[in-house]
Amino acid sequence: MPQLDTSTWLVTIIAMILTLFTLIQLKFHKYSYPLSPTPKMFKSSSFSTPWETKWTKIYSPLSLPLQ
Repeated sequence: MPQLDTSTWLVTIIAMILTLFTLIQLKFHKYSYPLSPTPKMFKSSSFSTPWETKWTKIYSPLSLPLQ
């Protein structure tokens, strides 16, 4: 019964690992990753409303003086 020749296994395994590493590197190389995210400064927009500049009071109809 012939014996299994294992002398080429090391070369085969090393070649397989190098090939997989190269393929993975090429696959990741074609993606463009964004740079580190930085917070953006948003300018708060304030809307001019008429009740901001003067004092207003809301009267309930039941609290108005009787005439």
